[in-house]
Amino acid sequence: MSFFLIKEPSFFLIINLILLSTKAKAFFANNKPPTIASWFDISFTFIFLFAILTSVVALLWLNFRQDKAISNSFDTVPEGFNETIELKDHQKAGNYTKAKLRLNHFEIIFSTIILLLWTLGGAMNWMDGFWSERISDPVLMGTFFILSIMLIASFIDLPFSIYRNFVLEQKFGFNRMTVGTFAGDLIKELILSLVIVLPLIYVILFLMNFETIGNYWWIYVWAIISLFSLIMMWIYPSFIAPIFNKFNPLDNETLKARITNLLERTGFGSDGIFVMDGSKRSSHGNAYFTGIGKNKRIVFFDTLLKGMEDKEIEAILAHELGHFHHKHTRQRMISSFIFSFVSLALLGYLINQTWFYNGLGVSQPSSHAALVLFSLTLPVFSFFITPISNLMSRKHEFQADAFAASHTDAKDLISSLIKLYKENSSSLSPDKYYSAFHDSHPSAVLRIERLQ
Repeated sequence: MSFFLIKEPSFFLIINLILLSTKAKAFFANNKPPTIASWFDISFTFIFLFAILTSVVALLWLNFRQDKAISNSFDTVPEGFNETIELKDHQKAGNYTKAKLRLNHFEIIFSTIILLLWTLGGAMNWMDGFWSERISDPVLMGTFFILSIMLIASFIDLPFSIYRNFVLEQKFGFNRMTVGTFAGDLIKELILSLVIVLPLIYVILFLMNFETIGNYWWIYVWAIISLFSLIMMWIYPSFIAPIFNKFNPLDNETLKARITNLLERTGFGSDGIFVMDGSKRSSHGNAYFTGIGKNKRIVFFDTLLKGMEDKEIEAILAHELGHFHHKHTRQRMISSFIFSFVSLALLGYLINQTWFYNGLGVSQPSSHAALVLFSLTLPVFSFFITPISNLMSRKHEFQADAFAASHTDAKDLISSLIKLYKENSSSLSPDKYYSAFHDSHPSAVLRIERLQ
């Protein structure tokens, strides 16, 4: 790892930015001894910077390990895949993975710089002052403050999205998206944010500033966010998803009969079986369930149907049914609600701590500043618990595979997995540490070993 960092100039860029940010705090301005409060500010600043440095080093190290793992297996197809995966396809997957790593490497550095600029660099503090001079109502002002940051963040991410779709994905033959479709998606996302997300932000800030409920505002916010999540899960299949894609009923009668029989055997009901025009954006194939309650849909990408036999599609569907059989969706939902409850409780404490604001470069405490600061910094402090959630997710995938193997032929699921990994140019030999942090699904090798 040390050799990698020595020859990696971006690592030193991060170090210099951290040092500059630290100096910008002016810890001992005017030669005055620091107060107790300022010591808390200083301590939290250093904790924040240490967390950033640690996570950045870890991410770069994981990328390095993944790149090395791909290079080591580049000229040899992993054992067990020799007869189903050609060397050229394996190498294409390797080159595709390496290209994504290079992009991610730059994203890590760039996002770290942006985070430092927002916080210790003073950008958020300036934005707060800009809106406070123009809007007196704290709730409305906070709403515009958060909206501004969201729009700026989207604008900053735009070049990466363009490069990802029209350069990287195009290079490897996956992109099907036109400029018109790309622009249309951006406009639709903006409108949905204004119509759906913006009112939610206003309600949250209203509750945070509602004096009657006092310090227990976070419980009410948690209830609103949980209810909002459930409503969105229910309306998404019928109202949100069709805004971006066309969904047509499955017209393959043979396949439909096969799927209907599987649903009857497993005791599962749905609102319908649909084919999505995923090919208008990408050649990647996929299938998924969406919705809750009676408003559930089975969705196949049209690209998936073109590359699979009916029995393989049935096996993929059986895997998805396994998630419902084992109540994985419910478990993840409950876990999400618990995590948001704990997170909001923590925010309820931090919102009254001046060191939380001052330590992150914001001079004026407020509900909107606390909300944004917490959202920006939480991923940094929670980075090292990511493998825990991924471990649970991979356990769920193994359980779903076992369910599929008990209701269909395991050989069909194996062949479908191989085709999916081949068509999506997924790596067959990921680094175990990289996978622990980044992959919610086990590698194809591990899944197939369990099924054989």
